[in-house]
Amino acid sequence: MQTTNTSSGLSLKKVSKSFGQNAVLRDINLEIERGKLISLLGPSGCGKSTTLNVISGFEEPDEGEVILDGKTITHLPPYKRDTAVVFQDYSLFPHMRVEENISYGLRVRRLDKSAIAARVAEVMELLDLSKLGRRFPSELSGGQQQRVSLARALAVRPSLLLLDEPLSNLDAKLRKDIRVEIRTLQQELEQTAVFVTHDQEEALAISDFIAVFNSGKIEQFGSPADLWERPETAYVADFMGVENILPLNGATQKGGDVAWTAGAIVPDWVTDFDLIGFRPSGARIYTTASESRSAELSIRAKVVSSSYLGTHVRFACDIGMGEGYLAYVEHPTNEPLPPLGDGTAFIGIDRESVLPLKSSSYVPA
Repeated sequence: MQTTNTSSGLSLKKVSKSFGQNAVLRDINLEIERGKLISLLGPSGCGKSTTLNVISGFEEPDEGEVILDGKTITHLPPYKRDTAVVFQDYSLFPHMRVEENISYGLRVRRLDKSAIAARVAEVMELLDLSKLGRRFPSELSGGQQQRVSLARALAVRPSLLLLDEPLSNLDAKLRKDIRVEIRTLQQELEQTAVFVTHDQEEALAISDFIAVFNSGKIEQFGSPADLWERPETAYVADFMGVENILPLNGATQKGGDVAWTAGAIVPDWVTDFDLIGFRPSGARIYTTASESRSAELSIRAKVVSSSYLGTHVRFACDIGMGEGYLAYVEHPTNEPLPPLGDGTAFIGIDRESVLPLKSSSYVPA
């Protein structure tokens, strides 16, 4: 798996892990440059949380190595690794006040009292917690509790910060606010971090690099822009919000416009791929084939519904792929809308908006 090249930071080499007969991680290779944040993205059960647990020492791999800043830590217990974890459920001590929760890791490390006080004051200031130091967790909002959990992790100044879906218990607006804070702090402190999430928007917003997991393997690794603009497989494209993914083996071409019926072939520039994808915003609705062919790829369609959504009208279109399948197009309201009449239409897609895709690189047995 191609990743960033670095002589420091975190490295996973050929890491595999099974629970009984269930192979959860399969030959994971990953490198994270010092000072960068990488997100492990994927659905439940894909292996991302197990990867985090292997890095933290909560699980030991069956095979492979975990290397942090040039030191092999594969078989070290968690407390001997220079890491800190921010958990999904905050995991604050309910009987301790905020400042006591934050100082806990420092006290375990037996720092002197003056150093502890200075470090606690520093991270509380960073996370806007200075006025909450004497409160108990039960007296805090969810967002405040998550800030305390993050402050506790940062206080020990770990080489590696691990964040296990830390925002999933927060409401949508607060999630966005906290992720901005996490990203700002991570960049300000140049903190190496691994962030586990199932939310592609979250991963795009917070990461230097993203590893998309599929059934225990890394399906694709790259920058947020790489994955958004150039997904390699249908699995990654779907995770990156590409709503329209069409198999080419049922597509035919007649007179320049493609239909999903029996017959000829699709344009030459996509025939080396298994599927094509396009986002609704990358297509337009036309009433004639000649208009749509100027967009290079034209698909015959019948509009079955439309919805006005302020900045655009969203069309749901039947393109002949079978019952229950629709393609979606978002037509800007500042552009003239075509007179659709009986709903007969053509979807025109510019070449740069078409995503040639392979089938998933890994399909579980």
